[in-house]
Amino acid sequence: QLRLVESGGGLVQPGGSLRLSCAAPGATLDYVAISWFRQAPGKEREGVSCLTGGSSTVYADPVKGRFTISRDNAKTTVYLQMNSLKPEDTAVYYCAVSENLHSSDLLQPAEYDYWGQGTQVTVSS
Repeated sequence: QLRLVESGGGLVQPGGSLRLSCAAPGATLDYVAISWFRQAPGKEREGVSCLTGGSSTVYADPVKGRFTISRDNAKTTVYLQMNSLKPEDTAVYYCAVSENLHSSDLLQPAEYDYWGQGTQVTVSS
């Protein structure tokens, strides 16, 4: 059973930046797809960004040009650099891992097998 641990959330002012981290203690993050999702109160969980095993990246339209997903060379940690944050980015952010994709929708939560516990990001003045 893979355990994912997110960190790096917090309170930031609009226009600010945060970097989220996702680690898998005792394991390497070398899977078909590793993604970040978020869920705001009263809303469905939505995909934010995906890093594939081939190192391709996908971003949801609301975060394109502001967020960047990456992974360290040792494949122990996946990051989400979030710049120019907006109040609408406020949510609990989760990382997730897929072992086998069944569709081409890389930001579909149903495609993912393992999830972290989430980290809160609040963008407010």
